[in-house]
Amino acid sequence: MFWQTSNHRIDLNWPRVMGIVNTTPDSFSDGGQFADANAALDHCKRLIDEGADILDIGGESSRPGAAPVSLEQERRRVLPVLEAALALGRPVSIDTTKPELMAQALALGVDIINDINALNAPGAIDVVAAHRSCGVCLMHMQGDPQTMQARATYADVVSQVLEVLAARVETLRGRGIAADRIVLDPGIGFGKTVEHNFELLRRQRELLDLGHPLLAGWSRKSSIGAVTGREAGDRVAGSVAAALAAVLNGASIVRVHDVAATVDALKVWRAAGLTAAASRNSQ
Repeated sequence: MFWQTSNHRIDLNWPRVMGIVNTTPDSFSDGGQFADANAALDHCKRLIDEGADILDIGGESSRPGAAPVSLEQERRRVLPVLEAALALGRPVSIDTTKPELMAQALALGVDIINDINALNAPGAIDVVAAHRSCGVCLMHMQGDPQTMQARATYADVVSQVLEVLAARVETLRGRGIAADRIVLDPGIGFGKTVEHNFELLRRQRELLDLGHPLLAGWSRKSSIGAVTGREAGDRVAGSVAAALAAVLNGASIVRVHDVAATVDALKVWRAAGLTAAASRNSQ
């Protein structure tokens, strides 16, 4: 299994670690630490040294209740970091919902569009469809960051997430976007309760029926805090456990803040043959 991106064909036969680089002052976990472009680039280099396979760079917080930022502000935050990060030799993803910024990032050579809004903004699909090979990650979100937690109601969260993502995939495929360019994200914490999130984790393999690799983003989220009682900065162990559980249940990519700890845990799994065993047991 592979993920085709602008400059890379990423082998997903082994789980890949996507390192988070927030250039925002208000992200829920590390807001403000990397708002300066030089600090953000240093963080990119550190994540690569720790074993990150992909860098995911974003300039707008999507925590519950976060206020939107203007296109110009988001451009100022991310474009210098993207341009510098592309020289580091790893696939680079931009975390944005804005089609204009997607187009600029792709023109720079960015590999992946990671969109929490699943390319629903007017013109977003046009940008991706016009590109010959960029990767795209479509995430499920109920509502938007300002309203999503007030709308977290489902009859069956897994079935409804699957239905929405299936419709988005069909739309993209209808626009000529090749299947190997598409990865799906169930959107942990985006318009879901703690119970919904863990139901998605338990039944995550059902989403594999869509025929696309899965990305899981549990890192330091409030659901980890709900079961551990720990604040965001102290959720490393819980986040690594969730990442491993997601891999066990079929995720090909885990999006994390704590790259070194996650990479080490996956190395131990590999040495023990546990991921291979999990794959066999699923067949």
